[in-house]
This record gives sequence, C-alpha cells and structure tokens, in this order.
Amino acid sequence: MNIQVRCQFQYEDIPLEPEQIEEFVLIKPVLFVLSAPSGAGKSTLIRRVRTILPDLFYSISCTTRLPRKGEEEAVDYYFVDKRRFVEMIGNDGFLEWKEVHGAMYGTPVEPIRKELQNGRRCIMDIDVNGALDVFQKIGEAIGIFIMPPDLGTLEQRLRQRGSDTEESIRIRLQNAQKELQFEAIFHYKIVNADLDSATTELVEIIRRESEVPENV
Repeated sequence: MNIQVRCQFQYEDIPLEPEQIEEFVLIKPVLFVLSAPSGAGKSTLIRRVRTILPDLFYSISCTTRLPRKGEEEAVDYYFVDKRRFVEMIGNDGFLEWKEVHGAMYGTPVEPIRKELQNGRRCIMDIDVNGALDVFQKIGEAIGIFIMPPDLGTLEQRLRQRGSDTEESIRIRLQNAQKELQFEAIFHYKIVNADLDSATTELVEIIRRESEVPENV
C-alpha cells in the first residue's frame, strides 16, 4: 500500500510563556502495530499511552462479537453484525481482517490512510495473523509484541476478567502458546509484568521511532 505522507511539528513540554520555547519535535507519520495473546494487557497499555501521547491516533477495529462490560461503541470497537462486516470485506474496506475465537475482527483501512497522509502517528491493536497482513501491506510499520510474564499469569488475568467461559479460556491459552512463537517477527518485545514499567517502555519506543528533536 503506497501512502503519501507529510510530517507535522509538535512542541515538546511546552512552557507557559511562548518566548521560552526552545525545542520542538518533528512527528513522523509512523504506524505502530501492537499484538499480544488475549489477556496480556495490550488494550490497557494503549489506553495509558494515549493519555501520555494525546496526538496518537488509535485505530478502532470492527468486530461482530458482543460488547464486554464497560466497552463502548466507537471507543473500544465498532460493533457490527456479520452481514455488515461481510459487506465491508467485499468493498475492500479492511486493511486486515480475521475470525478469532468465533468472532470477526477487522481494521478499517480509510481512517489509517487518512491520518498517515495528514502526518499523524498511529497505533493499532490486532492479533498476530492480522499483524502479518499489515506488515506485508505497510512495510514501514513498527511491530511491538506484548507478552505476559508466563502462561500461568496469563490464565490468572483471563479468569480475573470474568468475561470468558472455561472453554474460551482453554482456547485462548492454546492460541497464546502458538502466538508466542511469532515474537521474532516484531521489532520490539515488551514483557508486561508491571503495568507502569510496560507503559513507560511503550512510550519510549513510540517516541524513539516517531520523534525527531529540532532546535530553534
């Protein structure tokens, strides 16, 4: 996918008085692709990072599954029925799409295309197979893999979530073992043992890959 982009400037740590501004950063339009086994904490990490980097565009996926407790339309997902989802596939409306755990998930292509063209950095949250598709279409995308400390911790987190059946937990753990084998295709790996540390590490990666300090 060829996307023409432009860069934008953003002040870093703007002081109260404009005349005191000594440095700003050049923001490069980079697409960050986050993947993780279900329950590893990538959604929580993204929510935290977006409060620290409010200019970061978050790609909201479409899904045919029902909302979980606390999830909101057009905030966490676009919740659509299967008929609408299939229509979007036919219209090439997705950058990638997959059926996962009995539900369909897809990344609408147009919002990402638009924001990259406008010079914004973007972040998306998809599974490993979806990430592979994105890397094939957008070779400049930066992949970040979020890992749990171990499978025992992952199982505990899934159970604490309280939204999965025993069968669903079993399937998710089986899939996690397969997904962990793909960590090498990502540019970065973050072990989410401590949420604060993982958040800091993710912010540092995004800044390293998308910010170029400029002195004025």
